[in-house]
Amino acid sequence: MAEKSLPDPGTAFGQRVQRRLREEVVVWLTTVGSDGTPQPNPVWFIWDGSAILVYNRPDAHRLTHVRSRPRVALHFDGNGQGGDIVVMSGRAELVDGEAAPHEVPDYVAKYGPRMNRVSGNLEEFSRQYPVAMRITDVRVRGW
Repeated sequence: MAEKSLPDPGTAFGQRVQRRLREEVVVWLTTVGSDGTPQPNPVWFIWDGSAILVYNRPDAHRLTHVRSRPRVALHFDGNGQGGDIVVMSGRAELVDGEAAPHEVPDYVAKYGPRMNRVSGNLEEFSRQYPVAMRITDVRVRGW
């Protein structure tokens, strides 16, 4: 996600988008299955200043979806009252050679204790979730 695609950080909406990209634990990633059905999944992510990075299990169906249909949507939960809506769309790419999750300081800072809970330790988490997906060319809308 290029910085220019984010809303102006001088606006209330731009500040909210920046905060949510930094602080939210889960974003809903929607890919499209072979029959055209949207397939939403909650995923862990980091915003690295230019893209959203998501790690995946090698057997995740979303990997097959992205290989054929790379356009994706992402959104955060709203506030339960129809507000605090942030919706993004972009292009997903599976990236060979990306650092493993446990080697990405920002990812470990955000998810380290959760990674340990899920997999026992950081390195095991990286073995279970080795497939990196980068989402770029993101457009943001919301209210």
